[in-house]
Amino acid sequence: MDVNRSEAARQALFCEHVLAKSGSNVLLETLRDAKSVAVWEHFPAGDVFDPETGAQWYYHSHPPQEGLAEHGHFHCFVRPNGAGGPVHHLAAIGVDPYGRLLRLFTVNQWVVGDEWLDAEGTIALLPRFDPHFARSSYLVNRWLAAAFALFRDEIATLIHARDEAIAAHRPANEAPAREDRALEVTSELVIDLRQVAASLGV
Repeated sequence: MDVNRSEAARQALFCEHVLAKSGSNVLLETLRDAKSVAVWEHFPAGDVFDPETGAQWYYHSHPPQEGLAEHGHFHCFVRPNGAGGPVHHLAAIGVDPYGRLLRLFTVNQWVVGDEWLDAEGTIALLPRFDPHFARSSYLVNRWLAAAFALFRDEIATLIHARDEAIAAHRPANEAPAREDRALEVTSELVIDLRQVAASLGV
C-alpha cells in the first residue's frame, strides 16, 4: 500500500514541478483560459468529464472570508454509467492562491445536487476518479487523480464521517437533513501534500 501511495505522491509532486518550471501551478493552470474569475463560476466552463472513466470535476471559489487561506476548491465526481447517467460527488480538494493543497472535505447533498449514494457505494467509486484527459489541462487532471490515489483512505474516512454527520443532524425546520442549508461541509481534513510525501520518503 505504501508503494502505491509513494507513487501517487511522486506523480502529484511531478505535476507541481512541471507547472512550476513553466511559471504556473495547479490553480493558475485551471484558470488559464478564464477571461475573468467570478465566485461560484465553474472552471473550466462545462466541467471536465472523461467518458472512459466517468471522472468529472470543476473548480470554483466562494466569496473571500477574512482569515481563510483557501482560494477555492475542486469538486470531484464520478458518473459510473457515463455522461447520461447519475453523478455522484466524492469529495472536494481545497487549495490556496498558489495552488497548494490545503484540505479535503465532503459536503451535504444540497451543495452539489448529485444523486445520493451512501458511504459504501461512494467509496467503491473512488478508484474510478482517474481522469486521463488532455483538456483543460493534462497536468491538473493527473494531479487530481494522484491526490485521490494518495489520500484514498483519508477520503474514505471523510465519506463515512459525512454519512454520520448527516444521520446525526436535526434540522430546525424539520426538513430532510440532506436538504438543510444549515449543514454544508459534513467532514474535512486539513492536510499538507509535501509533508505527507516526505513521510513516505518521496
